[in-house]
Amino acid sequence: MHLIFVNRFYWPETPATGQLLTDLAESLAQRGDDVTVIASHSGLPENPVNETRAGVRILRVRSTRQNHLGLAGKAVDFATFYLGAMWQLWRVARRDSIVIAMTDPPLLGIGAWLVTRLRGARLIHWIQDIYPELALELTGYSWLRVLRPLRNLAWRRADDCITLGTDMAGVLTSVGVEAAKAGVIPNWAPRGSAAASPEDVSALRLAWGVAEKFVVAYSGNLGRVHDLEPVLAVAAALQDDPAIAFVFVGGGAQRDPLKATAMRQGLKNVQFQPSQPRERLGATLRSIDLHLVTLLPGCERFVFPSKLYGVASAGRPVLFIGPGHCEVARLVVEQKLGIARPRDDIAGLTAHIRHLAHSPAESQPFATAAILFAAENSFEVAVERWSDRLAAVHACPATAPADTKLAAR
Repeated sequence: MHLIFVNRFYWPETPATGQLLTDLAESLAQRGDDVTVIASHSGLPENPVNETRAGVRILRVRSTRQNHLGLAGKAVDFATFYLGAMWQLWRVARRDSIVIAMTDPPLLGIGAWLVTRLRGARLIHWIQDIYPELALELTGYSWLRVLRPLRNLAWRRADDCITLGTDMAGVLTSVGVEAAKAGVIPNWAPRGSAAASPEDVSALRLAWGVAEKFVVAYSGNLGRVHDLEPVLAVAAALQDDPAIAFVFVGGGAQRDPLKATAMRQGLKNVQFQPSQPRERLGATLRSIDLHLVTLLPGCERFVFPSKLYGVASAGRPVLFIGPGHCEVARLVVEQKLGIARPRDDIAGLTAHIRHLAHSPAESQPFATAAILFAAENSFEVAVERWSDRLAAVHACPATAPADTKLAAR
């Protein structure tokens, strides 16, 4: 199969979508598929515009990197990559191509749908986040609703759509996507994340100054979709317990405000560590005794925190803070990975953490269940699911290229 993936990040860059895409693209190439990835250029001279790595042809689009300038800078970054990526896609897409468009930048699938329609190629939306709904929840900008009709049309006219969970798939079917074309393939733990020696784990805990403590941590992007303020409230309630330490590992929009709040409140049991390189991910995940997974209420149908799979691969229990009705909460409880509590149950969260910290044997059933859950949702399982889905799309007749009059409508 001739496969073309489009996403803003790819190897050697390490945002989550880039790591996932690198894993999948290289695995499919090893299976014999002709794989091309269209991604952004980092600006570093050691990254060529066009290269082949592990059987994957990488086409890097030169676009701006101004996200340090806030929302305006990020919008420019999105726009410049969007335009460059669509031009590259126009160049390389063929009648026998299957284009897999991800959701970074948001609504990338609309442009991909227009190009594939004109080229007669097939299209799959790989939906990591659902926009504009997610942006609506986070910003309140009601004008974003005008983007929904074209986005919905792009979904409905695609050959397939892949989401991360049943809640997300329900959003697609609610706007007219056929149930058979609203597939669910969960993400996976980054390859190699389960590997870590006890010596590496001990060294990391020692470096953080928590060698003898019960470590409660949030590891990953500290983005606005994650509800992290309750974590500081729980840390404040547990300041009297010297056996417990809270650690935030990663960067993102919330890091600086959270750090400032922790300092203002004098929370000496809270620390912030930078994002860890991929080769240290296994040690990082295993150095944590209790992993926090959170979702801001209102966002639960539009995103799925895939860090759950990395935590499970490390064999660690989960404490989910978020809406009890959402899919993540159901999975954590039903699969016996840990417990789920709403954001306002500070007393319940505090009591649970204190109990696990002073009764370590209580974590063992959660750890056992996590390993089983990770095996059932491994990368190898995901690749098989993707291969089956791609083969089904490939078997369908290709769409004839749209004529100019049709494309203009």
